[in-house]
Amino acid sequence: MRFVIVAVCLTLELAGQTPQNRRLRADLEFLCSDALGGRVSLSHEAEVAARYIAADFQRSGLAPANGSSYLQEFPLVAYRTDPHKRVLKLTRGGVQRAWKPGEDFTGAFSRDVHLGPSPVVFAGFGITAPEYGYDDYAGIDAKGKVVLVFDHEPKEDDPRAVFNGTGHTLHAGRTTKVANARRHGALAVLVASEPVRSHRGLLEPAPGGAGQGQPLRANAPPQSLDDDAQIPAFSISDAVLAELLGQAADRQRSIESGLRPQSADLPDTRIELGSGNAEMHRGISLNVAGLLEGSDPVLKSETVLITAHYDHLGTQHGRVYAGANDNASGTVAVMELARMFAASGQRPKRSLLFVVFGSEEQLMLGSFYYTAHPLRPLAGTRAVLNLDMIARDEAHIPQSEGVLKISADTSNELNLVGAFYSPELLKLIEEENRTAGLVLDTKFDRDHTLNALFRCDHLPFLAADIPAVWLFGGFHPGYHEPSDTVEKLNFPKMEKVIRLTYAAAAKVADGTKPPKFGVEAGTPPAPR
Repeated sequence: MRFVIVAVCLTLELAGQTPQNRRLRADLEFLCSDALGGRVSLSHEAEVAARYIAADFQRSGLAPANGSSYLQEFPLVAYRTDPHKRVLKLTRGGVQRAWKPGEDFTGAFSRDVHLGPSPVVFAGFGITAPEYGYDDYAGIDAKGKVVLVFDHEPKEDDPRAVFNGTGHTLHAGRTTKVANARRHGALAVLVASEPVRSHRGLLEPAPGGAGQGQPLRANAPPQSLDDDAQIPAFSISDAVLAELLGQAADRQRSIESGLRPQSADLPDTRIELGSGNAEMHRGISLNVAGLLEGSDPVLKSETVLITAHYDHLGTQHGRVYAGANDNASGTVAVMELARMFAASGQRPKRSLLFVVFGSEEQLMLGSFYYTAHPLRPLAGTRAVLNLDMIARDEAHIPQSEGVLKISADTSNELNLVGAFYSPELLKLIEEENRTAGLVLDTKFDRDHTLNALFRCDHLPFLAADIPAVWLFGGFHPGYHEPSDTVEKLNFPKMEKVIRLTYAAAAKVADGTKPPKFGVEAGTPPAPR
C-alpha cells in the first residue's frame, strides 16, 4: 500500500509540472531571431545566447555550477585551410608520386602540418577492443609513423557481426580511431573508406556532386579545441589507398573472415604530408551549466545531466540559419525543465545538472571539453539525457532514402540514440513513456550509414562509460538549411518530449539503483 501511495504522489507532483507553451515560444523566438544571427560558435551572437540561458538558469533558482559562474569557458582555434598548401607524396623504391589535394587528399587541421618522409604502418580498422578480443595494433609499432586505417568497423553489413551487428560501436568513430593512434605514438592518421562497402554516409556527398539538390545546405566553419597534443587525420581516396596497400579489398576480407587483424608495416614506403591554413585565430566558447542540488546527504554527490546545445551555423549565403529545431528546440526544453524541477518544491535525492553546450556543430567541442574538465565528477555521473532536434517530424532526406524505414506519420515518434550502451536506461525511459505516450524507436542504434551515434553531445559521455541517450526527433528536409524555423516546429511533440525527460530524469535521480553502462545481454561488454 505504501508503494501505491508514493507512486500516486509522484504522479500528482509530475502532473503539476507541465511545460508552458508560451515560455517555450518566447525563448524560441529570441534564440532564432535575426538579432542572434544563427548563433555560430565564437560569434558575439553565440555569447549573447549563452548569457541569455545563464540568466534564465539564475531566475529559475538553479545554482551556478562552475564556482560562482553559470558559464564554463573553453579555448578554441578557428581556421580556414589553404588547399594550395596541402601536400601528399609517396616515395617507394626511390620513385616519388604526388596526389592532387581536394581530390585524393582531403581534410584540415588547426595547425600547419609539415611531416617529412615518414614510415607508414597499416593498422586495419584502427581498433583496439579487448572486450571483443580484437586489436589492430597487436604486433605492430606505430610510434613515429603515419598510420593508415579503414573507416568504420569489420563486417558492418552483417547483423551477426560482433561489433553491434549492422549498428555501430564507439570504435567505428574517427575520434576514437585518432585517439587510439595517438595513444600508440602515431604522427598522423590517413583514413580510407573500406574498399568493400555498400554504404553512403550522411556526411558524404550525394552522387553527382557535393550538395546536389541542396544549394542552401551548410556546415559549420572548422574549429578545434586548442590542444597541442592532437594529431592530424586526413581522408584519402580509393586511388591513394590502392597505391599504398595494393590489394586493399583482400586485406579487408582477410580481416573480416575470422576477425583477425592483418596489420603490418609498409616496407620501403615513406609518406610526406603537408597542410596549412590561410587564416587562424583563437577564441573562447561557452558552456552554460546550472545545478539543482539533491536532497540526500550522500546521494547528492551523484549527478544526472540534462543537456542540449545552443549553437548553430550563423549566417551563410546571405541567409540566417536560425536552427529552430537544431537545436533551439533542445535548448529551450532544457531551460523549461530547469524551471519545472526548480518550481516543483521537491528535490530528488541525486543532483540534477542542466548543461547547454557550445560549439556542438564543430563536432561536439563543448561536450568533449566538459568530459575532459567536468564540473561534477564523472565517476558519480549516473546518466545523461541529451535533447537535440526534438520538435520536427522525421522525414526522408536524400541520404536516408532506401536506408531507413520511416513511418508515414512521425508526428508522435521519437528516436533514442546510444541506448545500445545502457539497456537499463532504455528500459527506464520506456517505462516512463507510458505517461508521455510517444512512439519510441532505436533504429539508429542498428544503422551504420547515417553515423547518428557520432553526431551529438551524448557521444563524449558514452566514451567516458556513462549511460547517455540522445532523444532525437529524426532528420528532416531543411536540416542545416535556412528553412529550419520556429513555425515548422511540432509543439505538442516537443511538450511530450519534455514531459518524458522530466519523468525519466526524476526516476534516475530518485532511484535506488541507477542504470549501468553496458551493452545488451548476450553481447560482450562495452568499450573501455
